[in-house]
Amino acid sequence: MPSSPASPPLLSRHPIVLRSRQPKTTANMVSSATANTAATQILLSPSSKPVAFSDADKYVAWHDAMCDEIKALRYNHTWSLVPFHPSMNVVGSRWVYRIKRRVDDSIDHYKARLVARGFTQQEGIDYSETFSPVIKQVTVRLVFLIAVSYN
Repeated sequence: MPSSPASPPLLSRHPIVLRSRQPKTTANMVSSATANTAATQILLSPSSKPVAFSDADKYVAWHDAMCDEIKALRYNHTWSLVPFHPSMNVVGSRWVYRIKRRVDDSIDHYKARLVARGFTQQEGIDYSETFSPVIKQVTVRLVFLIAVSYN
C-alpha cells in the first residue's frame, strides 16, 4: 500500500478543543482478548465488514483505516471546524467500511470512508462547495480529449 504524504501540522484558531485518542496497538488488543486464540485471531484480522463504528473500533485494522481517512481529510482541507451556533444545520456523518481484495481473494487492505448525511443540506446555505475524492485529473483530460476529437 503506497504511503500517503505527510500531513501538515494542524493549527487551531478557534475555541474548539479536541482530545487525542490513544492509538490502538496489537499488544493492547491481544491482552484485552480472551485466552482463546480464536478470539484473538478475530480481533486482529477481521474478515467481514463491520456494520457500525462500535464494531469496527474493536479491530486494529479498521482503526488504522479510519485514522488514514481522517489524515487524508485533514490533508485535503475538506472541512473546517467552527464553533457551534443554535442557528446552524448540523449534518451528521457515518463510517462506510470496505474490504479491498486481491485477485486471489486474499485481503489487500481495509478501507474506511467518512460520509456526511447531507440529505438535509441546501446549497448556498449549508455549504458552498463540494468535494469528490473519486475523479482523477487524468479522467477529466481524457473526457476533454474525446470531446475535442469529435468537435
